[in-house]
Amino acid sequence: MLPPPPSHAEVVRSLSNLRLGIDASDLHGSLSGYLCAGGSAGVADWPQALQLDLAPDALAGAPVLQRLYSDCRAQFDGPCADVAPLLPADDAPLAQRATALAEWCRGFLGGCGLAGALTGSALSEDVSSILADFGMIAATRFDATEREDEQAFGDVLDFVRTAAALLHREVSGGARGSHSVH
Repeated sequence: MLPPPPSHAEVVRSLSNLRLGIDASDLHGSLSGYLCAGGSAGVADWPQALQLDLAPDALAGAPVLQRLYSDCRAQFDGPCADVAPLLPADDAPLAQRATALAEWCRGFLGGCGLAGALTGSALSEDVSSILADFGMIAATRFDATEREDEQAFGDVLDFVRTAAALLHREVSGGARGSHSVH
């Protein structure tokens, strides 16, 4: 039986202990984007692939980060990605969760760039559109306070999950043609 994925709070604590200076959602987004775009780093070398300043032996003492990698890797194994951005708990304030989603998208774009598979002019219209949409989400500042905002956040989160899965299928060769996610 696989251990449960680490919570946002667990990753925050682990990153604080390691003094990495990166947000938990941003880190998960970076790793997700890297793996989604075909990055091939393994459990021992993913921090270096993401250009994190982490001593090689530090990861051995950070089981939460090892679980983070394993969970994230599992999301992209096989042709059907099941992407779940690492966000604060559902009972956290909406503004905090929305900001974390923007940070996840920012990290995702950076991770895609580090993998190198999504650079160049041969990107499909869907992939280009997804990357542009993630860029808009990453650049958004959320002032979410109303009940309607919770529904809007859920819609954006659903879009991000679906779009990342589509991006993975496109990059891994599992889907060809046009599949609109808008």
